[in-house]
Amino acid sequence: MNEDFSIEMRLPKGCPKCGSHKVTVSQAQQPDDRVFCSSCNTEIGDYQTAKKMLDEMPRSENEQLIEDVVNNRKPSSTEE
Repeated sequence: MNEDFSIEMRLPKGCPKCGSHKVTVSQAQQPDDRVFCSSCNTEIGDYQTAKKMLDEMPRSENEQLIEDVVNNRKPSSTEE
């Protein structure tokens, strides 16, 4: 029985081939794990680069809310 040990995430930058923001990465989330587009299976890069993109890439408030929900994170709040 082959179990799938991958999870889906949403990145702020779309796939260069199909434009999808959803990617698949290993549950282990090691820096050198490969990241693939969930729609067309194009290799996007490594997890370390994807994580950096999530942490540092500026995006609109709407994009941030979508990513927070899809990536199961508590929504970021700009109002305090």
